[in-house]
Amino acid sequence: MSPRITLATAARVLRQLRGDHRTVTLIVVVPCVLLGLLAWVYADAPVDVFDRIGPALLGVFPFVVMFLVTSIATLRERTSGTLERLLTSPLAKGDLMLGYALAFGIVAVVQALVATAFAVWVAGLDIAGPLWLLVVIALVDAVLGTALGLLASGFARSEFQAVQFMPAFVLPQFLLCGLIQPRDALPRPLELFSDVLPLSYAVDAMQQVTADADPLAEVLPSLGMIALWVVLALVLGSLTLRRRTP
Repeated sequence: MSPRITLATAARVLRQLRGDHRTVTLIVVVPCVLLGLLAWVYADAPVDVFDRIGPALLGVFPFVVMFLVTSIATLRERTSGTLERLLTSPLAKGDLMLGYALAFGIVAVVQALVATAFAVWVAGLDIAGPLWLLVVIALVDAVLGTALGLLASGFARSEFQAVQFMPAFVLPQFLLCGLIQPRDALPRPLELFSDVLPLSYAVDAMQQVTADADPLAEVLPSLGMIALWVVLALVLGSLTLRRRTP
């Protein structure tokens, strides 16, 4: 692996994204639209429902969007033959995975800033904790979606299959992360299963920021678990990455 090649890969991906306006819109605008729609739905609720579930969804929406975009973009590289040509050069699989992670991580920074600003200053989200920590958690969640998307792309043979992997990678986490039902109220086997899912820790961290004015000590272990999952997904993705789709 070479830092120079990794950075060159990231720069190439960013140039491609810059010319793909629909993908940029999906990454940056769609989470804001969904958050705005949610705030509108609960605008007349007798309790602050949006303040309770909005922060958690601020982590879930970027996670889902980055998973879809990354898995499809990486698969397109393979089906078009671009990946096979790249891997005949000095580019290693690790360079490719880290380059993609870095490029989409930069995009995730923009996404997290825009989505958080929209949620707080437009949709009226009220949190007890610091705003910067909310941005950090949203960013880490988006990077998690990127890493899992890179991993999922290694098992798909078409863009349609990449989308089909979303229920397997995303929906179980969404159902068990504590957003619909508190995790400690789940049946014991499901609670234990949720304890190993990264999105559970993302929702825990967001909810802690919502309720606590100084949540950093409680949030750091959750961020550590998410970071561990990101590294694991990138390592597994580099091991399962194929040069081309049969």
